[in-house]
Amino acid sequence: MAERPEDLNLPNAVITRIIKEALPEGVNISKEARSAISRAASVFVLYATSCANNFALKGKRKTLNAGDVLAAMEEMEFQRFVTPLKESLEVYRRGQKGKKDATEQKRKDKEKKPESEEQDKSREEEEEERMEEEEQHEEEEEEVEN
Repeated sequence: MAERPEDLNLPNAVITRIIKEALPEGVNISKEARSAISRAASVFVLYATSCANNFALKGKRKTLNAGDVLAAMEEMEFQRFVTPLKESLEVYRRGQKGKKDATEQKRKDKEKKPESEEQDKSREEEEEERMEEEEQHEEEEEEVEN
């Protein structure tokens, strides 16, 4: 758990960025207002986490999952957030799947390279053997001619 109450606050840089994105350009916000929004956001996150944790405990789990958070939003009467959260979750999962697929493809490509390199080496060795055999055959023909 946190050592000090301030440790539970969200980072000021994150709060400032969210506020700037939400407000029209050219609108300023006082330090006190930013601090109040930060504390309110922190309380909201802690309350949502507590509610989600209750759903996890009911499911005899220690790990919160997306379903717990969505259920908590409904219990807290923030149903209007459920649809945007589901959409964001789907976007996140697609992004993670894309990253996983890309990583897996790179791994497969790396595995294929040694095979193709081995095939190239064996082809080179076969070519060298064939050339040696041709040279021996030519030498034998020259000896027969002499």
